Amino acid sequence: MGTDSGQTSEPGAVPPLAGFTVGVTAARRADELTALLERRGAAVLRAPVLRIVPLSRDAELLAVTRRLLDDVPDIAVVSTAIGFRGWIEAAEGWGLGKELLRGLGGVEILARGPKVRGAVRAVGLAEAWSPASESMAEVLERLLEQGVEGRKIAVLVHGEPLPGFSEALREAGALVVAVQVYRWMPPEDLAPVDRLLDAVCARGLDAVSFTSAPAAASLLDRARRRGRLEELLRAFRRGEVLAACVGPMTALPLQAHDVPTRQPERFRLGPLVQLIASELPGGVRPLPVAGHRLEIRGQAAVVDGGLRAVPPAGMSLLRALARRPGWVVSRGDLLRVLPGAGRDEHAVETAMARLRVALGAPKLIQTVVKRGYRLSVDPHADAKYAPGS
Repeated sequence: MGTDSGQTSEPGAVPPLAGFTVGVTAARRADELTALLERRGAAVLRAPVLRIVPLSRDAELLAVTRRLLDDVPDIAVVSTAIGFRGWIEAAEGWGLGKELLRGLGGVEILARGPKVRGAVRAVGLAEAWSPASESMAEVLERLLEQGVEGRKIAVLVHGEPLPGFSEALREAGALVVAVQVYRWMPPEDLAPVDRLLDAVCARGLDAVSFTSAPAAASLLDRARRRGRLEELLRAFRRGEVLAACVGPMTALPLQAHDVPTRQPERFRLGPLVQLIASELPGGVRPLPVAGHRLEIRGQAAVVDGGLRAVPPAGMSLLRALARRPGWVVSRGDLLRVLPGAGRDEHAVETAMARLRVALGAPKLIQTVVKRGYRLSVDPHADAKYAPGS
């Protein structure tokens, strides 16, 4: 059996995200998220869109902490485990750690979810209540039901204030103090962010993952500053690039711009990756072509269960042919989708020859003399490639 340099994996062993490229906007836990995606075969474009201000150097957090020690709150709402731990550690660095723990010891603590409960208990404190749903909406409902008029409530927030949460408490008569345990700034190097933005606009990414609302807001702001906001939104709105968010709070800045988002049922990195690994290949329709099974993924093709690396020019041609499988596409129309080809139709012939080599099955694409090219779709093979067959 001969070898073929276009073959990049054994048949039947194609990982779910092989051939797809995913953008990672996370600053924190980016290594973990990248590893999870790459383990499933994805190519990853990393572009931290924010950097975290170290809590120990956050003058605003220090000032808020001192105010709370002078006037201890009645209730503390803790929504983030790592933020709570960071606050306690920063207070220790300021020489206020014992005083802060002593003050919180007499406070009614509401902890969102098991990770937050663990962080609270790890420093010797105990939560008064935690919602089964891990939802801040359930926390708000409980507070409003028990009545908050005249009570002082410290709310740990990360990135941006929780939309509507503090406002509802204030309307009910509470004095709300925001304890911002994450403060974000633009990254020092914007070049990776611009590369990600350009890739989305050029449809060079198949999905972008978001793990915080500030990250989503920051990418939108950068697109606006560069005059590319509408291009970015169009790619997301048309479903050409998937906007995958770790949870509903993260999705809010995108949804405010009418961007459809997908979120896992559990707001964790693992389920987020599982969602992407389901959504991207799930949107690919296998085509029966010249006796083969062809899948056109974001940046590669799968032929009979084997991943085939295809150059960018070839992918442009392949997508153009696949828009109307079996129909002839003229050289002129193919020239228009070919990046940087100019007006020479010979560039189409060259790119097509390379595409056929990359696919490893030249008969997948038929040359129609004096007309153009077509995918050699098998009109009677639908049942063979139907789901579950």
